[in-house]
Amino acid sequence: MAAAVAAVGTGCSTDTTGTDGKGGAGPRQQAAVPPGTAEQARAVRDSTDLLGRYDAAAAAHPSLAARLAPLRAEVARHVEAFGGTPPAAGAKPSAAGTATSTKEALAALAAAERTLADARAATLLTVPGGLARLLASVAACGAGHAALLSGKPGRTGKPDKSGEAEKGGDGTTSDDGHEG
Repeated sequence: MAAAVAAVGTGCSTDTTGTDGKGGAGPRQQAAVPPGTAEQARAVRDSTDLLGRYDAAAAAHPSLAARLAPLRAEVARHVEAFGGTPPAAGAKPSAAGTATSTKEALAALAAAERTLADARAATLLTVPGGLARLLASVAACGAGHAALLSGKPGRTGKPDKSGEAEKGGDGTTSDDGHEG
């Protein structure tokens, strides 16, 4: 942490005498870093890391590949939306965190999606409007992925074949026909 502060501090020098410190090269010109740049770069890295998790799960559990492919494709689009270039599907996956069973692999991906969605939601108030909207959208998508991966898609309220409202994961419905 101290090294990061020191690195940032060196870029905040008040020296305007010139690049050689004696005024020989004219005023120091520092490019202004637009607000949200670090957060956007972190979003690219986080989504790229998440792609690696999807690739590792699919490689370790080929029976999950078809189920994970559409979610992985969405995460790849997130990398692009944040300005990055996603690795190709099937690129060398990260071996980190590879679960031993398909159930564990899905649970690990769901947890990763949920954690990342929560982190992005927490960042919303610290970034400019356009990036905040993109982060909010991608966080919502990640929360949806977590629900799909955990087998808890949430309420639908749609009637089943008997005409009754679909029941929640705990078998209950509310008085208005929705899960509750």
